[in-house]
Amino acid sequence: MLKQYETVFIATPVLSDAQMKEAVAKYVNFIKDNGGEVVYEEDWGLKQLAYPIQHKTSGFYYLIQFQSTPDFVASLETQYHRDERILRYITVALDKHAVAYAERRRANRQAKSAE
Repeated sequence: MLKQYETVFIATPVLSDAQMKEAVAKYVNFIKDNGGEVVYEEDWGLKQLAYPIQHKTSGFYYLIQFQSTPDFVASLETQYHRDERILRYITVALDKHAVAYAERRRANRQAKSAE
């Protein structure tokens, strides 16, 4: 049974736009290649970190919402851990209320961008 997840990772700030797009494509393709379905992606851009990580004070934040089997999350996080471009990551399972909230948030973002 597929469950819905949300993963956010912080990439090192020294990446170029092309390198960041390559990193995102790697994880989106990894999800798709392992039977998952990407529901939504959002680039949060370069943000200041609350505390330095590996002597870096900022990082590129990226959100991916996807559906997959529960055992896939461990292999995704292993990929994050092995990638030196990724400073931090978190993946959470979404319950029905979180899924509804995410859908409302997406709809609001799309309505604002259409104006």
